[in-house]
Amino acid sequence: MSEETNINTATNYSADSIQVLEGLEAVRKRPAMYIGDVGEKGLHHLVYEVVDNAIDEAMAGYCTHIEVSINEGNSITVQDNGRGIPVDMHEKEHKSALEVVMTVLHAGGKFNKDSYKVSGGLHGVGVSCVNALSKQMKTQVFRDGKIYEQDYSCGKPLNEVHQVGETTLRGTRQTFTPDDSIFIVSEYSYDILASRLRELAYLNAGISISLTDKRVCNEDGEYRNETFHSTEGLKEFVRYIDSSRTPLISDVIYLNTEKQDIPIEAAIIYNNGYSENVHSYVNNINTIEGGTHLAGFSRALTRTLKKYAEDTKALDKAKVEISGEDFREGLTAVISVKVAEPQFEGQTKTKLGNNEVTGAVDQAVGEALAYYLEEHPKEAKMIVDKVILAATARIAARKARESVQRKSPMGGCGMPGKLADCSDKDPANCELFLVEGDSAGGSAKQGRKNKFQAILPLRGKILNVEKVMWHKAFESDEVNNIIQAIGVRFGLDSEDSKKANIDKLRYHKIIIMTDADVDGSHIDTLIMTLFYRYMPELIQGGYLYIANPPLYLCSKGKVKEYCYDDDARQRFIDKYGNGNEKEINTQRYKGLGEMNPEQLWDTTMNPETRILKQVTIRDAAEADYIFSMLMGDDVGPRREFIEKNATYANIDA
Repeated sequence: MSEETNINTATNYSADSIQVLEGLEAVRKRPAMYIGDVGEKGLHHLVYEVVDNAIDEAMAGYCTHIEVSINEGNSITVQDNGRGIPVDMHEKEHKSALEVVMTVLHAGGKFNKDSYKVSGGLHGVGVSCVNALSKQMKTQVFRDGKIYEQDYSCGKPLNEVHQVGETTLRGTRQTFTPDDSIFIVSEYSYDILASRLRELAYLNAGISISLTDKRVCNEDGEYRNETFHSTEGLKEFVRYIDSSRTPLISDVIYLNTEKQDIPIEAAIIYNNGYSENVHSYVNNINTIEGGTHLAGFSRALTRTLKKYAEDTKALDKAKVEISGEDFREGLTAVISVKVAEPQFEGQTKTKLGNNEVTGAVDQAVGEALAYYLEEHPKEAKMIVDKVILAATARIAARKARESVQRKSPMGGCGMPGKLADCSDKDPANCELFLVEGDSAGGSAKQGRKNKFQAILPLRGKILNVEKVMWHKAFESDEVNNIIQAIGVRFGLDSEDSKKANIDKLRYHKIIIMTDADVDGSHIDTLIMTLFYRYMPELIQGGYLYIANPPLYLCSKGKVKEYCYDDDARQRFIDKYGNGNEKEINTQRYKGLGEMNPEQLWDTTMNPETRILKQVTIRDAAEADYIFSMLMGDDVGPRREFIEKNATYANIDA
């Protein structure tokens, strides 16, 4: 965009630019419809909606700094140095444009093509929804040398927009306190916000985004603070995601171009691992389910690499049939497109539907990749050799799966012999417990309700699939037992044989149940790694859970209570022992096997009383990084992570 165009657009951004689509009445009545839920996800979504407005200003070329603060009392302040929300009179609504933006759903400049070329929050509900779900909100606008202000409660203005002073600043400052009568969670997580703001900084090179937690002071007396800034954008992002993997080639294959009026940026890197990790974004929104931009990327990658391999006769000696998925093994990539009028499938914005984007991305990636391969023959050969290895492994994996289905240890209907199945055949009613050890498995089998609860005991620690080739997992009895028991199948997708098919899933709750100690946590992580790398569809569908067995049985006289953490035990001591630990009896459960069947049912398996933690993928790129860092070969990043988080760890001695 030229400087002249910028100036003209800035001049024309006024009350006339604000278009109203609908009112705000239903937001407080059905908040989950607008922000997903009223738990942790919805609470943090409020911050994202406000930050999205500032990012839109940055994408339009008017904002360079965004400051986010978590204040004492868990209110949030977001300030940017953009143009500031217009405050002049809105012709249709007969009130200040600021009040319209803050109190009417789907009102804003992003619906006017002349105000923003592209916008990240077009399918979002906007800052008015944040206002409706906040018990208090204050908006300050720094515009034309003046400070304007308006206060709200539950979405309703408490006063008129009024001038409160003069300033040299420019931009908007929003401060809000979520309504605790609506949200079931009221405390903001620094790490969740930091993860999203880091992502936004990578996706928008050159912008500085700071996060300050005014609830926590460091040792030097300063507030906890981080500033996220990236000069190289996606090149840095893909290196960050892949930082704990061993690179196959040192280069990042990078493109930043525009095709058919669609800005396209992508960064591609290959490592010596066995998983494919492609993260796609549209207007800064993580499209978890992919869409037309991802289809274009995959098509270009397969076509270009295959043509290069054929032209250089690299496939002649291999004598294996190459499939599209072979080109993506060991690939980590981030693709980001900016679409003026994105069509997302559903309000969740997780799948792009614009057909024109496929061709644009295909052309851009194809050209950039072909140029790189031509200019870097040594690296190109390493990539093609990796592709041939992947094809060989894929064929081996198919043979391993076929071999497993013929193995004798499986009981009737191809089920593992150790599986104690349930009698109900409706997956929606059924639960499978993956239990650490035969001893605990025996207690669980006796304590369960066999109508809807199945038990599969696991022998020790399962294979760490992060470190092995894809087909090796199918040579592991424990991994195969899990896959067979839950009814997941591989090799049915014609384009991706690694894709898990969950059409015949046998349980809608798969519950990892391990000892409440360090070994148990390690087994939890190994099993979660298996699901994340091989069957992410189960996590995305909300089917994976972790059981939460108690750490202690505390008693005083006839009073007994299971305590699930040290805080609960301390509360029991304070209540029944007058704060004196010696006044109470404490039984520490080292393992599930120490509990008899009745205790295991009461504490960990009874749907009426148990505590289950649902495993979710909040941020795919961050999850990818964490799993590769914790479970991969590189010790350095893992040691650094442990040292940094040792304060928060539960150490079992």
